[in-house]
Amino acid sequence: MTPAQMSTHSDTAEVFEEHGTAGHQEFGFWLYLMSDLVLFSAIFATFAVLSESYAGGPTGAELFDLSFVFIETMLLLLSSAACGMAILAMHAGKDSRVLQWLALTFLLGLGFIAMELHEFQLLIAEGHGPGRSAYLSAFFTLVGTHGLHVASGLVWMAVMMYQVKTKGLSVMVQARMMRLSMFWHFLDIVWVAVFTVVYLMGAL
Repeated sequence: MTPAQMSTHSDTAEVFEEHGTAGHQEFGFWLYLMSDLVLFSAIFATFAVLSESYAGGPTGAELFDLSFVFIETMLLLLSSAACGMAILAMHAGKDSRVLQWLALTFLLGLGFIAMELHEFQLLIAEGHGPGRSAYLSAFFTLVGTHGLHVASGLVWMAVMMYQVKTKGLSVMVQARMMRLSMFWHFLDIVWVAVFTVVYLMGAL
């Protein structure tokens, strides 16, 4: 076997190894998402049980500004669309486009977190913190857990932008991008449930 053939064989083996590793990691990530789904299901169930435990405090209809939450929701939905565009750019092999769409996703997600923190700050300043009633405890737990996931996703996204910029769209980078996309869309779906159950039904 010539040196050139040995080099080609080595490169091919390395690519197969990367694909195999990426496949195992993707399976593990699906397991993580399923465990996260169980976590959110448990918190949703807790919220449903405590949804009328106001302890003489304010109800959802008295607390929530649906127009504010609608804007917050649109930011997350648009960030999910931008994340999808980043994946399309990745499949097209356009590094710069991937970075642009990821940056837009990051900014929209950051706007979502900023609005959520503003809402929490206002509620606590008005004396409607998690200690006010069981209902508010469940509210802060559910919305806050989702917010922590979004914040973690933003950190992950910043790391991925650095990796795309420094390593390009290698097999492993693309696999990590796909897992990030799965995570981000998962959070989008969870938020739609939060918006419906907590805010829309709570405002009725």
